[in-house]
Amino acid sequence: MAILSAQRLPLGGLQPTFAAAAGGGDQAPTGEKLFLLVRNGDAASKTVTVATPSSIGDLPVADAQQVIPASGSAMFPLKMMFRDPVTGRAGITYSAVTSVTVAVVQLP
Repeated sequence: MAILSAQRLPLGGLQPTFAAAAGGGDQAPTGEKLFLLVRNGDAASKTVTVATPSSIGDLPVADAQQVIPASGSAMFPLKMMFRDPVTGRAGITYSAVTSVTVAVVQLP
């Protein structure tokens, strides 16, 4: 499991640095101006899940999940609702990591 760092988006723009998705999942910071970028460079679709450790009353909130098609991409807001109370970060898992790259970006 890798811990991803946020890259600040300057007003002049950013070409984010992507890292290979970790087979055991990744962890990312959470906050109102943070989001996760995921690119799937493989010929097969991949499912990305951001765990939601919170609940409303006694009802658990469903995890955020996206199926990313071959050669596709997706974005996830990393709101505080995704913050794991133990790690202080969002937990991200992948159905497979072949040719999957990720980046966390912080808006100005």
